[in-house]
Order: sequence, then C-alpha cells, then structure tokens
Amino acid sequence: MVFMIVREVMAKTVLSSSRVFDYAVNPYVGCEHGCAYCYARFMKRYTGHREEWGKFVDVKINAASLLQKELRNKKKTGRIWISGVCDPYQPLEKKYEITRKCLEIIAETPWPATIQTKSPLVTRDIELLRKMANIEVGLTITTADDNVRRIFETNAPPIQERIQTLERLHSSGIRTFVMIAPLLPKAEKLSQQLAEKVDYVLIDKMNYHYADCVYRTNGLDYALTPNFFTNTKTKLTNAFKKQEIPCQVLF
Repeated sequence: MVFMIVREVMAKTVLSSSRVFDYAVNPYVGCEHGCAYCYARFMKRYTGHREEWGKFVDVKINAASLLQKELRNKKKTGRIWISGVCDPYQPLEKKYEITRKCLEIIAETPWPATIQTKSPLVTRDIELLRKMANIEVGLTITTADDNVRRIFETNAPPIQERIQTLERLHSSGIRTFVMIAPLLPKAEKLSQQLAEKVDYVLIDKMNYHYADCVYRTNGLDYALTPNFFTNTKTKLTNAFKKQEIPCQVLF
C-alpha cells in the first residue's frame, strides 16, 4: 500500500485557462495513480510539495462553490477539461465527491465538458452525466497488456476495467473516447477491444522523459524509438479505419 499524504485545502481559484481546451478544472492537486510517465509531476515546481509524485494529494474542498462563482463571472462560454493535471476520479473522489459536485454545477449551465480519467469510478455518475447537455468521457488506456500497465501505472485501475467502463458509458448514450497516450508496448492490440465502445480515438507518443529509467530497467528501450511510435501508430490507425472509428494522431 502506498502511504499517501492527504490535505484538505481552500483553493483561491479552480477554473483556469487551458492549452488543450478552453478551460480546465482540477478538483485535486496531485494524483494517487502516480504513473511513472506522468507529465503533471511538473506541478511540484509551483505547489511547493516535497513529497514524491503519487504520494500526496491536496483536496480542494471549496472547488464546487468556487466553480459556481467563476462560471457566473465568465463572459465567454468554453469547453471545460476535467482534469488536466490530476485524475478527477482517483480513489479519494469516492470519499470527497469533489468532481461530482463540480459536475452538478456544470450540469446547471450550457457549458460543455470533457472528462478524462483512468477510473471506473466515473460510472458512479452516469445518471448525472446523461442529464448534461454537452458532455464526453475519455478513458486513458496506454497498453493492452496489464503486465506493462503494472510497470508504468502500478496504482491505476487494470486495463479491462477501463475498457468495461467505456462500454458501460457508451451503451448508456454518453459520448466516449479513448486516449492512447503515451503509446506503451502492446498498445497496438487495443483496437479490437475498443470496437463499438468509443466514438473516437486520440493517439500520442511519449513526450516526456520522467520514465526513461523505467524503460531501461525493464528492457523496454525499443519503445522509446521513432520506429516504435511510427509502427504502432500505423497499426492502430489502420485498424481503427477498418472499424470506421475516427482517429486523430497528435504527433
């Protein structure tokens, strides 16, 4: 079991500008999943945390009330990304329900939202999501092999649980996508498992070097080469094309 330092904090703001979507809402600072490659660990430069990434979480207990106020004050509506630098459905969400409370606020507005997670806990909120005007849910799935998942995403939910989550959301009438990023070994085997479970697919390669030592230690250096990314991308895009699933490559 990972020892986790959890703090309840009062945030000053919760709705921030985003380079990916118009805005982002991060109900938590830090993430219990602690994935080896996670780009969000750069946050430590700004938050002052000395703990190792994946071993601390700050819970923004006032996030929902802040969001309600900030949405009201925005003159321009835009898509909200939930979340950019944490998993909004990491295990602590089961206790605190900060993400759910934020979604309840958004549900009362015309603001569109995109949820990105690795957790089956998102299915807890299916009935709420079905009431929202413009919502989509994406599951990040980086490999089809749970042995590979355990190397890079030790504390994240198993691959099959994520695929089952997509299936349940999709069959409930909720727009779904999968983010295959970063491309890890055995990612090319995902295509058949995602048929009729997603509306579209996003693919990206490894853009950060936080996990380089993990690759080396496990003899997976080949999966950091241009040939690996190109070949895996080609296999996936060809497979999704045959399935008539829209696929966007981000590299």
